Amino acid sequence: MMRIIFGALIGVCVACPALAAVLLAVVGTAAVAAASYPPLLVAAAGMWAWPRITRTVRGWTV
Repeated sequence: MMRIIFGALIGVCVACPALAAVLLAVVGTAAVAAASYPPLLVAAAGMWAWPRITRTVRGWTV
């Protein structure tokens, strides 16, 4: 599903370069905002890593 969404997003950005510029501006602004607030980075890293950690340590799963 994510491949389809990503492909559609790339297709729209190629078809409409103005939309691509707006999308890059929004993503860039969000990245700068996240990088300036370390607790947000730690929370995002935890959400990304948690499934991998629970697969490694079987007793932690709910």
